[in-house]
Amino acid sequence: MFLLSLPHGSLVEVLQPAQLFNPFCPQVEGRLHAGEELQDPEAFVKQDLRFPSGETLPRCWLDPTYIHAVLNSSR
Repeated sequence: MFLLSLPHGSLVEVLQPAQLFNPFCPQVEGRLHAGEELQDPEAFVKQDLRFPSGETLPRCWLDPTYIHAVLNSSR
């Protein structure tokens, strides 16, 4: 999966998608796609990533208390 890194302005290939979907992981391992050479894997903060369309990541991927907030707001 490719996401846009706001600080770099380039695409990032997410190497461990499970980290992306886990709200308890604040970072994901990825590879920056800038230039012609394959970059070494590094950690990217999920808050700094967006979908290539510019949309933010779903809150349930970022906030470990998301389900509690949803349940409390429905009461």
